[in-house]
Amino acid sequence: MNPLYRQTAFLTSAAKLSQTPPDTGFEVAFAGRSNAGKSSAINTLCDQKTLARTSKTPGRTQLLNFFAVDEQRRIVDLPGYGYAKVALDIKREWQGSLAAYLEGRDCLRGLMLVMDIRHPLKDYDLQMLHWASTIGLPVHALLTKADKLKRGPAGSTLLKVRAAMLKISPTFSAQTFSSLKHSGIDDAHAKLDEWLAMRQTH
Repeated sequence: MNPLYRQTAFLTSAAKLSQTPPDTGFEVAFAGRSNAGKSSAINTLCDQKTLARTSKTPGRTQLLNFFAVDEQRRIVDLPGYGYAKVALDIKREWQGSLAAYLEGRDCLRGLMLVMDIRHPLKDYDLQMLHWASTIGLPVHALLTKADKLKRGPAGSTLLKVRAAMLKISPTFSAQTFSSLKHSGIDDAHAKLDEWLAMRQTH
């Protein structure tokens, strides 16, 4: 693991594109349903317990939250999607911010799509995959909470998800991940390193 991840620190929150940090360097965004374990995944990958706030109430993250890995590299926690109890006008507003960010951000190198391995490829996930394919954005899926399934079912789910993603784009990839068991971290770091051009820092 690159030690820089442990130094990752909260930078700023943005409600719209005009509030985001300068569009330079490298960014990787994390997206996913509100209860897929997105914040936990970010915390685990940065080896910090409270970097991204995990909430008992899904849908709390309604802003784009930026975390600085270093001066040139950022991780972005996008608003959780698919949560029913959020007012429709707020939902439309933050989906508008999300669209503007994903489509207009030049420094965005890839999207980590976080899905609960027990409930992958829901409608919003598929929408995100098709959208990413349309705008040419690479996607790597983290099938979280892999500790909730035995190895056999987890492996077969991974194969199904990979097959479905490859039909949408040959550049998409997927892996199993568990924040609880700390499994899949090396593979996820390898993808982050690639997108954030970490090899240049060694």
